[in-house]
Amino acid sequence: MDDEKKALEASAAAGSGTVRPFSESQPPVEPSADLKSHNVEVDKTETSEADDEEEDLYRPLLMDSGIAHEENPLTIRAVVIGCVLGSLVCASNLYLGLKTGFTFSANMFGAIFGYGVLKLLEKGKLPIISGAFGPQENSIVQAAATGAGGTGGIFVAAIPAMYRLGVMGEGHSPRDDIGAIFTITLVASFIGLFYVTPLRKFFIIQVARELKLMFPTPTAVALTIRSMHAGAAGSIDAVKKLKCLAICFIGSLVHRVGSYYAIGILYDWHVFTWIHIWSGYTSWAMNIESWGWYFEWTPAFIGSGILIGLNPAISMFAGSVMAWAIIGPALVHYGECIGLQASDDPKWDGYYNFASLSQLGKRTPSPRYWLLWPGVMVMVCSSMAELFVQYKAIWAGLRSVWGQSCSGINSYLTSRGKSSPFFAKHAHQTKDENLVEDPFPPEQQVKTWMWALGLLVALVVGMIIFHFQWDTHPGLTILAVILAFLFSFLAIQIGAVTDTTPLTAASKASQLIFGAATSHSGYTIQHAQKINLVAGALASGGADMATSLVSDFRTGFLIGTSPIKQWIAQSIGSFVSVWLGPGLFVLFTSAYPCIWKPFTEEEEAAGAHCPFLVPSVSAWAAVAQAVTDPKVSIPLKSGIFAIVMGVVSIIQVVVRHFWLVGPREKYRRWLPNWGAIALSWVIPAPVFANAALLGAIIAALWRKYNMRTWDIYGYAVAAGFIAGEGLGGVVGAILTLAGVDGYTKGSMIACPADSC
Repeated sequence: MDDEKKALEASAAAGSGTVRPFSESQPPVEPSADLKSHNVEVDKTETSEADDEEEDLYRPLLMDSGIAHEENPLTIRAVVIGCVLGSLVCASNLYLGLKTGFTFSANMFGAIFGYGVLKLLEKGKLPIISGAFGPQENSIVQAAATGAGGTGGIFVAAIPAMYRLGVMGEGHSPRDDIGAIFTITLVASFIGLFYVTPLRKFFIIQVARELKLMFPTPTAVALTIRSMHAGAAGSIDAVKKLKCLAICFIGSLVHRVGSYYAIGILYDWHVFTWIHIWSGYTSWAMNIESWGWYFEWTPAFIGSGILIGLNPAISMFAGSVMAWAIIGPALVHYGECIGLQASDDPKWDGYYNFASLSQLGKRTPSPRYWLLWPGVMVMVCSSMAELFVQYKAIWAGLRSVWGQSCSGINSYLTSRGKSSPFFAKHAHQTKDENLVEDPFPPEQQVKTWMWALGLLVALVVGMIIFHFQWDTHPGLTILAVILAFLFSFLAIQIGAVTDTTPLTAASKASQLIFGAATSHSGYTIQHAQKINLVAGALASGGADMATSLVSDFRTGFLIGTSPIKQWIAQSIGSFVSVWLGPGLFVLFTSAYPCIWKPFTEEEEAAGAHCPFLVPSVSAWAAVAQAVTDPKVSIPLKSGIFAIVMGVVSIIQVVVRHFWLVGPREKYRRWLPNWGAIALSWVIPAPVFANAALLGAIIAALWRKYNMRTWDIYGYAVAAGFIAGEGLGGVVGAILTLAGVDGYTKGSMIACPADSC
């Protein structure tokens, strides 16, 4: 327990952030990477159970005695500021998710930036927006921010995948279907919010100690909030963090917008194109360029590298070398895959496109399609293996659920003057030394009728919407909700121990289940694919929202914020994101149609360029095709390689969990991160791995030589870079729609085939 506390307090000083690749909340990182950067351990499978005499992190935190009582932390200003900050993260997540598959949590960004904004308002004289500001109101800001920033997942995966597979109807665009997109977002968000609400007490209070549910990132957020409100010293460090975050945010935003107009100089450094030009247009350099080997000065991915640490960053880079410097070129050399000439201009001879996904089944595939299947297989296998090695915790959780249910029934019967030996025997008995009382009285809890009525309405509305707008049988909608609940239970429990929520496995598992549910049922291939994707979006989206809410409950429990106030704040934030997410999706898809409408073969041959690689979309679409369309085949050698690599990733999880323990545990840090490797296989370019590796190296050197400044500024730099570039992407989409973007008004100098 003492080690856990030190880890989390150190993490809070820098601000632990959660990185979410494939928009499914599962970091391709050692889950405690940010904690381990402070020379402490939070194990992926176990945490210390030793008692801490100073402070028990399974109970509410001891706050500074000078903090005034907060009568009502749920203020208009806190909710509005939280929604605004969450909206910035939502916009950033949509841009980054479409580009790379990564999304980022808004909780720490909202906590730090919210502190700065409300501190400025605190000393004003205006009603409503001025007045004292304390840690509980700070937790309301981050709760609203988390809700407003949390719906990007379905817009960078399932929804665009439907358009790419042509299941939305001939000629349909996201703008045409904006109503249907709004409704699926509404259902996916609020079903998860409602069904997980009654589990707050179970996860946060009743079994937290028993199952070692530490919730590393939410706890780090709570500790950060406490440290910022801890007298003068805390305020000084908080102001430093805020200034750093603001400078990095604005700098990243300005850089991204400015780079559109000289992208080959300010953003993308195509070194091999430069060599090609300087050497008199020889083709060997363009062969290397064709595989994506250039450097991109992307603040977002340099920032993500700062967060994720050296192991996953090196794993990503190694995966890129394997895929795009060894396996891919070998496949082309031996005729297993082909590339398409990317330019008809003779001076660009040797420049090829190796990432085409058109004409599947009609010609030799591209290396991108061949490598997609091993990437998806490793993601699913490693995630599922991580899930199953937690069988003790899962079994303990199921036993606790059964015990708590029996206890509740037994208490109800006893209050009525009745008894049941069966329920009395199986009622959960909590040991006195582990007893944690809920500090919040009933009037501060979420009322049963609120979540129960909300769940009933959301379920009925969901069945109606999914039936009429998405052609999904009500029974399949109920199945999706049940899967969402089961995945939520597992994701919350695993994430609370490891800081890694296995939604990658959950989403793919839901697609496989619905593939089986719709097979031999008379559905057309397109109809089955639509059901597969929309049901998968509901299951993973609901589980994602449920995980976020329980994480917020954990932060509020530690800070002392009543559950009903946090629930309302996140509900309002989620409602904002229901409208914001689809609107931003339409904005991006209107500016860049290649997101939802792949290039034709003629456009690819003409050198058409899309700034978004949409790796999550490709993965979701590939799985949907594989389980519904008998004509879509996986290349035999790709399938064999996928199986072998999947088995290897499972073996590593087993070895790490069962053999690298005790004195051998120190060797875990040297194991490759297979989630990160698989991500590099799915993203058809090593450019993001290059940038992430640079960020990780910067962070490692920074921590080594100046830990004090890292503690203050580390996360602020990363968060500012990430959010700034994401918002810059939104500005870029607006400039494109206005016809004044870099492609029409800027220069493409130093770009291959005059296009970056």
